[in-house]
Amino acid sequence: MSPDDYCQQKAAQSGSSFYYSFLFLPAERRRAITALYAFCREVDDTVDDCTDEVVARTKLMWWRKEIAAMLNGDPTHPVTKALQPHLKTYQLDGQHLQAIVDGMEMDLNQTRYLDFPALKQYCWHVASVVGILSASIFGVTQPQTLQFAEKLGLAFQLTNIIRDVGEDGRKGRIYLPVNELQQFGVTAADILNARHSENFEKLMRFQVARAQQMYDEAFALLPKEDRRAQRPGLMMAAIYRALLNEIEHDGYHVLNQRISLTPIRKLWLAWKTYIRG
Repeated sequence: MSPDDYCQQKAAQSGSSFYYSFLFLPAERRRAITALYAFCREVDDTVDDCTDEVVARTKLMWWRKEIAAMLNGDPTHPVTKALQPHLKTYQLDGQHLQAIVDGMEMDLNQTRYLDFPALKQYCWHVASVVGILSASIFGVTQPQTLQFAEKLGLAFQLTNIIRDVGEDGRKGRIYLPVNELQQFGVTAADILNARHSENFEKLMRFQVARAQQMYDEAFALLPKEDRRAQRPGLMMAAIYRALLNEIEHDGYHVLNQRISLTPIRKLWLAWKTYIRG
């Protein structure tokens, strides 16, 4: 299996909304973004799939060294072999790739965030940086486009946090800010024990409204010169906003189930956004 085939398989197996937006890209850019996505999945799985913290930290250290090796033109892993040829073409910053590893390490260091600024810092490492790298691959002519991508990455991560409240709780993690739980009268025990309540619904309504606001703020930053190139990000946003609407329509029952859209609906939303231009 070639490095590109490995990355393609990794992306397809994930069933992620991101995968559907890649389908509409020219071949070269599609290979680059698929390699970047596979890299993110590999690093993320290092933490999510490893029950031994020492082993997880050792693996993350290995990835740091592998990024350095890739930057020096000597990658050894299939995803870095696939990504390396695109670094110069799309001006992908090695510091941004290391920042993604920093974000994964944050999951080993803490399971709670006191307030939104603290959560936002985490989101920058695990999502906003990915947005910046992705936008660079899609095509950037205006500096403001990277601000759009950074904000859009935050909106995506906030959506993930809302969708995965129950799943993260079962792992002992709560990404909803502590002071916001207190504000709405929801305890950590309520999340960890999957206790749905009227207060929890109010908390989630607040979270969804903020995520939707982040999408609006991101769109306002996108210069018209780069709108066509950045359509993959807009496709992902269409899918993620539809997911937020679905969660809202379902009454925010995210503690005991993972609400998702069907593959055909994701493809339809991506296609509709693509032809809109």
